[in-house]
Amino acid sequence: MKINIKRIDKTLPLPKYETAGSVGFDLICRESAEIAPQSIVLIPANIIVETPPGYMLMICLRSSTPRKFGLMMPQGVGIIDNDYCGEADELKIQVYNFTDSVVNVERGSRIAQAIFVRVDTPEWNEVEQMSAASRGGFGSTDR
Repeated sequence: MKINIKRIDKTLPLPKYETAGSVGFDLICRESAEIAPQSIVLIPANIIVETPPGYMLMICLRSSTPRKFGLMMPQGVGIIDNDYCGEADELKIQVYNFTDSVVNVERGSRIAQAIFVRVDTPEWNEVEQMSAASRGGFGSTDR
């Protein structure tokens, strides 16, 4: 699969898959950021990606980011639609500082990764009653 990608700052490298088994490619912070305690900041990731039809791009933190930086993604993951690829559509990494101290992220840091995920758009078939029996509701398997 060939993907069109544009770097905003060409002095920073293209993202890459760090190992042969990596499913995600690391995103690189284009700017240094200072994140105050208990606050949310968007950090530019230096790229615009043309995600192909039938795919989305999912942004997740690297597994080491909460431990090393004290940051998490407030929404869990970032979902990038395949039509988010115009000239002003730079990927951004949304982070929440869950510590009681200021967190500094330096330009060039790799705090997040992106993964191409195949998706489909269903047609709704509205029914009056579902054909399967109820499992028992939310939390029903915690008996």
